[in-house]
Amino acid sequence: MTVVATLTAVTLAACGGGADEATKADGPVTIKVWAWYPSFQGVVDLFNKTHTDIKIEWTNAGAGQDQYTKLQTALKAGKGAPDVAMLELQEIPTFQLTKHLVDLGKYGANDVKSNYVDWAWKQVSTGDSVYAIPVDAGPMALLYREDIFQKYGLTVPATWDEYKAQAEKLKSASGGKSFITDFGASDGGFLTGLQWQAGAKPYTYDIADPGTISVAVNNAETKKVLTYWEGMVNAGLADTTAYGTTDFYNGLASGKYATYIAAGWGPGYLQSVAKTTSGKWRAAPLPQWTAGADAQGDWGGSSFAVTDQTKHPEQAATVAKEIFGATNTDAWKIGIDEAYLFPTATPILESDAFMKKEYEFFGGQKVNEVFVPAYNAIGEFAWSPFNSYNFNQLTTGLGQAIEKKTSWTAAIDTAQANIAQYATQQGFKVQ
Repeated sequence: MTVVATLTAVTLAACGGGADEATKADGPVTIKVWAWYPSFQGVVDLFNKTHTDIKIEWTNAGAGQDQYTKLQTALKAGKGAPDVAMLELQEIPTFQLTKHLVDLGKYGANDVKSNYVDWAWKQVSTGDSVYAIPVDAGPMALLYREDIFQKYGLTVPATWDEYKAQAEKLKSASGGKSFITDFGASDGGFLTGLQWQAGAKPYTYDIADPGTISVAVNNAETKKVLTYWEGMVNAGLADTTAYGTTDFYNGLASGKYATYIAAGWGPGYLQSVAKTTSGKWRAAPLPQWTAGADAQGDWGGSSFAVTDQTKHPEQAATVAKEIFGATNTDAWKIGIDEAYLFPTATPILESDAFMKKEYEFFGGQKVNEVFVPAYNAIGEFAWSPFNSYNFNQLTTGLGQAIEKKTSWTAAIDTAQANIAQYATQQGFKVQ
């Protein structure tokens, strides 16, 4: 069975409608958009006020997998999908494989390529074909409680070895009441971000060759990361409370966790869940595996893609390019100040409004002076076209290993076998 027959069955029912039926309309063309960005209504209103030929009709169809399930159902049915859909970067290969994403390269997308750093643009494109426009990203850094560091005489670590040493000092000085951090084994994006920083390449996959994939989930770099964190957890230096839970939020707010390994959207997230700690946090670069290195990883990020059910591909492409475009400073003011997005567009990143923005929650620190260099140093990374299964294997396997106190590296070996088997069953040629 071929990968096309297995994973792209949803395309067979989606022949109706689409770009071939594009027609000129009297008055503004209505473009339906699905997205779950916070404070997005203001961005939509701004677009509609500044464009006379296009009107956005926005729907929040649910966040993450909730939206993806609805979108996949609509694409399979051949009706009901939006013109433009928000897709996280890791989901683009999955949707592109089913041939339901319009190639925006045909509608001027490459004209804005220079507004994005190389790694971010490659997340949404192959060659001259462009399947989405990047919006935000999640370069990683270390957020830490300055008051706790001062209380226990801790120093900001530059390497992961130093980080462990400070964790041991904190455990001893606090009588075991504080952990250096909470390790997010329940979050596939967090785990992947740490793999990314360590130089791991779990997959080799090119949208241009959709039938072939290399699966190396249990690579040496990933095992190095897992061995390190298994040691931290087993020594009682790091907690393993599930991310996004009440206990996790309480830990950030109470001082149970002295640091939070965060993405570029983390400062806003932290501000919303730990309001009582305002002024106590600071940002520092992510510790390195090798002293003096500048290896970085990404956790999260999203884009706008155009589906093949649109009857107005040119106008839909304009929405994808311009709604959070590199020159749309008014939209980005909302995105940054209210939605806490970390922009991918270089002109926004390098603007004084972003780079020199002082965050009261961080004692007036200009935290983007930490996150922007991290973003610029991120290397290339390839996602699989079955990321939901990939994340499930990572988080389930590690969760069970933590609960049963079994080997983390054995868990990733099991994930490797399961994922390789799954890929083969889906019709991929696994290398």
